Amino acid sequence: MLLTVSFGKTDPENARPLTPKEWGEFAVWLNERDLAPEDLLKGDLPRLLGDWHHPKVTGERIETLLSRGATLGFALEKWQRAGLWVLMRSDPEYPKRLKHHLGWKAPAVLFGCGNKNLLSACSVAIVGSRHADDADIRFAESVGRQAAERGILVVSGGAAGVDQAAMLGALDAEGTAVGILADSLLRSSISAKYRKRLMSGDLALISPFNPEVRFLVGNAMARNKYIYCLAHDAIVVSSTPNNGGTWNGAVENLNGGWVPLWVKQTETPGSGNPKLVEIGGRWLEGPEDLVATESSGAEHSNAPSGDIPPLCGGKSIDFAEELYGKVRALVTVLCMEPKQAVEMADALRVTKRQADAWIKLLVNEGALKKITRPVRYVVREKDLIG
Repeated sequence: MLLTVSFGKTDPENARPLTPKEWGEFAVWLNERDLAPEDLLKGDLPRLLGDWHHPKVTGERIETLLSRGATLGFALEKWQRAGLWVLMRSDPEYPKRLKHHLGWKAPAVLFGCGNKNLLSACSVAIVGSRHADDADIRFAESVGRQAAERGILVVSGGAAGVDQAAMLGALDAEGTAVGILADSLLRSSISAKYRKRLMSGDLALISPFNPEVRFLVGNAMARNKYIYCLAHDAIVVSSTPNNGGTWNGAVENLNGGWVPLWVKQTETPGSGNPKLVEIGGRWLEGPEDLVATESSGAEHSNAPSGDIPPLCGGKSIDFAEELYGKVRALVTVLCMEPKQAVEMADALRVTKRQADAWIKLLVNEGALKKITRPVRYVVREKDLIG
């Protein structure tokens, strides 16, 4: 954090924090010498950095960044009091898809609030303009709602317009969402719009930037790649050709070959959506495609098509049923002895609401039996294993 996080006006003028790429190069160098980052705070720093040579990341720059310990301490205490958490790239909860797609260019640090487990869920990114028209806003809400009904998490940028519409559409349908913010994570974490969802475990907000940083265009452009790389597939609702964050992010995804790009058909004059299809996107007929029971298996191409998108890494879109089958087997093992719903939620690493929904289905099926005083659940004899 000392090496990669900006603290704004308190930062020394001659020591800009390391970029993800710079940190990646330095981290590789440390690893090759069996050094951990914390070793830099011990002993003789000039000696430790004796054979480190980089045109921009000088020893003096590293030493100055490491001298910001007091500033970091005060900031961390404030953020933790507000309920924020921090993930380093080496932490097991750090999103594996970010590292898979970006390697050492994945952000060194992620700040967040809400349910960390959502960062590894089957998900679809839904993006679009801040200034989208009413039809596109309704479309985004509908896609978010349909994704929620199929057990697919929505990833977006949390900005006004399409991003928020898609996220709130999913959450209002009792689904889940992750917002990757370019600014003001601390303020968003206490916003009335999100607080209830964060507390219930249905939402996570994350940012690779200082939680108190104001909006900067460069940060917004930089975070676009993380929206795509955290998801399995992406849907562009609206875009402006050769201009703006949505367009640039979609083109960056196509160039990087990270995830399939689905594009809403539109008759809006001047829309960039047709051009995105020309350069590698694929037409999405409408939100109703998200509730189909099978994927077409068609290859990703730039030809307009009504084929059903193979969301979540090419798997059948009927993901919820596949997941439920696995959950049923796990719960059968968990409930050999009576368990409370909260114990099952913790064991399955899901929200209490999701565990309650599965429990209700299993009780209705006759797979689980409810016991009272206190309320617990145990597998019925007919489903006992071994």
